[in-house]
Amino acid sequence: MESIGYLNSLIRDVPDFPKKGVLFKDITPLLQDPKGLRIAVDLMGAPFEGASVDVLLGIESRGYLFAAPLAYKLGAGIVLVRKPGKLPYRKHTASYALEYGTDTIEMHQDAIKPGQRVLLVDDLIATGGTARAAAELVEKAGGEVVAFTFLIELADLKGRDKLAPYPVNAVLRFEG
Repeated sequence: MESIGYLNSLIRDVPDFPKKGVLFKDITPLLQDPKGLRIAVDLMGAPFEGASVDVLLGIESRGYLFAAPLAYKLGAGIVLVRKPGKLPYRKHTASYALEYGTDTIEMHQDAIKPGQRVLLVDDLIATGGTARAAAELVEKAGGEVVAFTFLIELADLKGRDKLAPYPVNAVLRFEG
């Protein structure tokens, strides 16, 4: 598909970031390219047109960049998941494992109403820990996880497996 090739050409590989041995997938060039950004948003949202999505949950921080235009495109609202200490109101929290230790994300308790259908959005899925924790927040609030959509999937890290049984859409898939 020509669009996928175009998007791939806009992803910059940065070796040894944030630490030695990691090949970072930098989306900055894609975000700077109007055509690339439009294609990315369209492909991230296409499977969910007509899917009766009530709200999109953007995962801090690059997930926000895609959740907002997708919410507009799908006629839905947007909810933000943040790192601890960033939200001013009563919160639901969920923790997840990191390579060394744990991390936590938060969402306002009233951000999702019971029964609302929620599409979770982020720029990238690696191990799936953050995305799985975000799904837990939706469930704590009584929402229904419709699916996840990502711009990039790092397939070797098998993050998709942590998100079962939910559907996962990833526009670009990288191995190795």
